[in-house]
Amino acid sequence: MSGLKLDRTVGIGIIVTLAIQSGGAFMWGGSAEARLQNLEKTTTTNPLITERIVRMEEQMTMVRQSLERIERRLDQEQN
Repeated sequence: MSGLKLDRTVGIGIIVTLAIQSGGAFMWGGSAEARLQNLEKTTTTNPLITERIVRMEEQMTMVRQSLERIERRLDQEQN
């Protein structure tokens, strides 16, 4: 480590690049936050959406159970 030297100068290009990247990250984070707030607002103000999602999840569970029964029957017939 005795031969290691660090240059402490940073070019203006690196500073500008980091500033632009940071600004872009903050803008992206802000827009994502706004979309999430809008989605939460829509979901809480419209309970029908939540109810429909719950019904769809229940129907998907029933479809999976039916598919498992069909697959078991097919397996039994093949054996």
